[in-house]
Amino acid sequence: MYSGSALSTQGITLERHILEQQLAIPGATGDFTGLFQQIALAAKVINSRVRSAGLAGILGLTGEKNIQGEEVQKLDEFANNVLIRSVEAGGHLCVMASEENEGIVRIPDQFPTGKYVLMFDPLDGSSNIDVDINIGTIFSIHRRVTVGRHGTEADCLQRGASQVAAGYVIYGSSTVLVYSMGESVHGFTLDPAVGEFFLSHENIRIPPKGKIYSVNEGNAQLWPASLRRWIVDMQTPKADADGTMGTPYSARYVGSLVADFHRTLLKGGVFAYPADKKNPQGKLRLLYEAAPMALLCEAAGGAASTGTQRILDVAPTSLHQRVPLYIGSREDVAAAERFLREE
Repeated sequence: MYSGSALSTQGITLERHILEQQLAIPGATGDFTGLFQQIALAAKVINSRVRSAGLAGILGLTGEKNIQGEEVQKLDEFANNVLIRSVEAGGHLCVMASEENEGIVRIPDQFPTGKYVLMFDPLDGSSNIDVDINIGTIFSIHRRVTVGRHGTEADCLQRGASQVAAGYVIYGSSTVLVYSMGESVHGFTLDPAVGEFFLSHENIRIPPKGKIYSVNEGNAQLWPASLRRWIVDMQTPKADADGTMGTPYSARYVGSLVADFHRTLLKGGVFAYPADKKNPQGKLRLLYEAAPMALLCEAAGGAASTGTQRILDVAPTSLHQRVPLYIGSREDVAAAERFLREE
């Protein structure tokens, strides 16, 4: 486990870990490693600014709204620009897409292009920025499907199941980068003494069933009755096999997907952002939030669903498509789906 700067001499760096993963793939060119180096650099820059935001004068709103109709935080704008500038010149990408941009983000003509597609939420949970609650960056990587120098929207509109890799960075009491290439999930903690991410959570496995649920119950009156019954079921103690009364699920909700999912991934349970009367299509973005988290969750042994369909099987039709999300321990997600069928 992470033990401070001692990891600088004993630990495995993120760069080394990804390089070793790539060496195991026949025909690997190192492009993927180079792209990850650029993403990790962006995360370090964003982390530095997040930790000094109040002093740097970049708390608060810009006065503008993004494509989602949400007020843009100054740190949202900063993180978005840092990510774009960090990866656009490397020659690894043909196109990008961001939650903060209405259309695709082209690679400038003066830079070479490559075979990968990057999509990201530059600063998830940004409504929590000014109150110092954990926030994060989410990213998703695909291989391009079009030909030619520049990528197109078609390269971005791929099912989550075709992701080459996905991950997130959580900026909290420590800064942790978690990623998966689809077969396993690993976490790396930033050692500020040396400025490197070191392996701290190897081969993360989510418990098959948890004891924590994470959902905004302030929206309960907008939910169907079946969803409310599911919540009541988790709140109700049940008898164990020996007849003793068990404990109900505990409720934990931060309001930042990265923070809530990180806890769910490590401890088990379920996170949900359901569809409701106000958001009948769901609230979370498929490409920038739901699909990358679903890849991570499934690679760790969990499940991710819209309530009726596996998230990774959803075919996107637009860059900012929204979906309901139920994600976490496999048995807990299955229970949610079971209740939702009982209309």
